[in-house]
Amino acid sequence: MMYTRGILITIILVLTSCKSEVKTPEKDSNEPQGTIAFVSTRDGNREIYIMDPAGENLRNISNNPALDYGPSWLPDGSGIMAYSNRDGNPEIYLFDLQRDSAIRITTHPGNNVLPEVSLDGKEIVFMSNRNGKSRSVYKMKIDGSDQVALTDNDAYEESPSWSPDGRHILFTRQLRQEGDTTHAANGEIFRMRSDGSQVERITDKEGYDSGAIYSPDGKQIAFYGPDGETFDIFLMKADGSDIRNITRDTLDCYSPSWSPDGKWIAYTAGSEDQYDIYIIHPESGEKRRLTNTSVRNESPSWGPVTDR
Repeated sequence: MMYTRGILITIILVLTSCKSEVKTPEKDSNEPQGTIAFVSTRDGNREIYIMDPAGENLRNISNNPALDYGPSWLPDGSGIMAYSNRDGNPEIYLFDLQRDSAIRITTHPGNNVLPEVSLDGKEIVFMSNRNGKSRSVYKMKIDGSDQVALTDNDAYEESPSWSPDGRHILFTRQLRQEGDTTHAANGEIFRMRSDGSQVERITDKEGYDSGAIYSPDGKQIAFYGPDGETFDIFLMKADGSDIRNITRDTLDCYSPSWSPDGKWIAYTAGSEDQYDIYIIHPESGEKRRLTNTSVRNESPSWGPVTDR
């Protein structure tokens, strides 16, 4: 479904206004709240689903035979940004949860993937290879206008995410040493200002680390990386210090996403072609499995508590 620029801006403004009232999670409750979006192959191809934090009330929101991946919530919970190749090229779409429709946001012959919406709902960071080099970090307004490159180099990059105040962006950059022929090589987490300036490396850890995301209060960063033979979820302070492994699992663990109150983290865990969505309470170490299938369930994104 295609829209003119004026109609598209109007639709997005309506979606991000007052359709879903965002609630503040109960401060005295340790039970997880909100809605979790994730990707699953349970219907034969990668589709985006939503469910509650108990793994119930499952709903397919993409409903398309093409690939749909990388969900990121609008801050009011009215829609989800993701990418899809349903029109032949990987482009970013807005999935309107009220209208049950998909609105195409980008139109570019490059691969446009992994959108992340800022917490004020005004901007999106995403990855694209349109520079002809490798995947780099780009930024645009919520309606797809004013697309600009924030990085531009030959190194592979991925997993951009915003700081809660919108002033910084985290991302992963692959640092391949001369003679390194491994598949992933070394990946480190970097931070830059939201205009692409003051790029700084904040991890120095062996192996490929990625998926970095700030806690809601901005004091911690969750990410995934290797620890021995498997990948685990780690926490560190916002400056990159005090790294600790919080999953210590025999399964590979990826893609952390914080609950709205910062008490829980959703993530992917599994091996081979079987992955499920779990949540963990970082302080107590309690883990809960939300999906249980023989296929891939991955890339969770924890949305706000709303009246939907």
